[in-house]
Amino acid sequence: MTERSDDTLARLAATVASRRGADPDTSYVARLFHKGEDAILKKIGEEATETVMAAKDGDAGRIVSETADLWFHCLVMLAQYNLGPGDVLAELVRREGTSGIDEKALRKQRD
Repeated sequence: MTERSDDTLARLAATVASRRGADPDTSYVARLFHKGEDAILKKIGEEATETVMAAKDGDAGRIVSETADLWFHCLVMLAQYNLGPGDVLAELVRREGTSGIDEKALRKQRD
């Protein structure tokens, strides 16, 4: 039986949240939280760039690895704003079945 991906994301998000008050000298995630929002957002930018570069190289292993890094750092960012993967999954469910073109037009109307 394969594990559901949203279970994995929820478990990782709980671990990330538990590190918020940990010692920055012993926890990478605690160090990011300690450094603050700018450090967290900078890491997302770095990981996104590395993901794009891996995709451009066409290396499947690196694409997966870099995407995992990006997703992980996105979990840290979500926790920074008291959000979690469930919030993102709910938004994806809301959008499911809606054409991307229609979704973009609806967002423009709301903005």
